[in-house]
Amino acid sequence: MRAVASTIDVLVVDDNPIMRAALQGILAADETIRVVGEAGNGREALALAERLRPAITLLDHRMPIADGLSVVDALGRLTAVLVLTSTEEPRIIADMLQRGARGYLVHGEFKPGDLVRAVHEVVGGRGWLSPIAASVAVSMARARSTPQRTDPAYGSLTERELEVMNLLCEGLSNAAIAQQLWLTEKTVKNHLNHIFAKLGVRSRTEAVVRWTR
Repeated sequence: MRAVASTIDVLVVDDNPIMRAALQGILAADETIRVVGEAGNGREALALAERLRPAITLLDHRMPIADGLSVVDALGRLTAVLVLTSTEEPRIIADMLQRGARGYLVHGEFKPGDLVRAVHEVVGGRGWLSPIAASVAVSMARARSTPQRTDPAYGSLTERELEVMNLLCEGLSNAAIAQQLWLTEKTVKNHLNHIFAKLGVRSRTEAVVRWTR
């Protein structure tokens, strides 16, 4: 029998018991993931997170007593938070990300395997966003184009890398960035690799999320 490496303890938070059961069933397919608790509202989630200290919490937004948005910052001090909800409101998505959520998945926009991978990515210190959440993250980056200059990582980027990063935040593809800056796509890819290394990220989405904080 193959030995299992480190186990990822998960807390599932959703006011729908059927959804909690479904999520547990999906996560059970990965032997390195273990659901250690479940909660039906934000207040219960905080109490369980304080006691169980899970590596990650799957957090719904719309719940009675205390919704996800009201507890995400406090939860984020105890555990990594991956929002898992049907809420697609840009304001809620932006608030969740700004308050410390490391990922945001919308029901219906991901497959079971995506959820398992998202858990691993978020626990590994990276981000994971559904398309709608990624779009909101890009908008956040645009809105904060001036404040972002105070980010400690800002000074480590070259002038050209800053140009590439700003165009990335506008949602441009490598080809579009290359055309805009009169570069080859290979050169753009090299710039992005340098940017990712300096920001401590591994993907375009993670770079945009990192740049908005």
